[in-house]
Amino acid sequence: MKNNVVQQSFKFVLVMTIITGFIYPLACTAIAQIIFPDKANGSILYQNSKPVASELIGQEFTSEKYFWSRLSATSPYPYNGGDSSGSNKTPAGEEIADAVQQRIKLIRALDPENDQKIPVDFITASGSGLDPHISPAAALYQAGRISKVRNIEKAVLMNLIEKNTEKRQLGILGEPRVNVVKLNIDLDNLE
Repeated sequence: MKNNVVQQSFKFVLVMTIITGFIYPLACTAIAQIIFPDKANGSILYQNSKPVASELIGQEFTSEKYFWSRLSATSPYPYNGGDSSGSNKTPAGEEIADAVQQRIKLIRALDPENDQKIPVDFITASGSGLDPHISPAAALYQAGRISKVRNIEKAVLMNLIEKNTEKRQLGILGEPRVNVVKLNIDLDNLE
């Protein structure tokens, strides 16, 4: 009797391992590859036929000639896909207030002619630390600097921002947003 229970248990584990460990993952992979292959393969962005980024993970841009991304709270370097996390700092704490003030000072120092109000998403990190998006307001805030540095008409940059603005999902979910990596690729393609 005891031997029979062990055999049944072993068979059950073997069958479930085959179903949940092989059949189910292969079926999910096949369905994803058929229905949305681009997303299933990482949503890779190309520039000059070379893969340069995923549209799902932000990148740090520090040059004045590019649109800057949101802050990233990942460590040991920004936009580390292996360490997706927020800063775990309280919004009411002095530490985050000091970090925001330092970011405001840095942005004002790098773009002293811009006296517009700095959009909040441009001075705070996202919850994951990997967000590739900024608000249209954060992109528009930077248009003057990039226009001056690259000697491109501001109207051209406004059109580029509009082209790269993703609308609310289903018309009601989320907020309009601009993928910074895609925007900067299009910006490079202007030249």
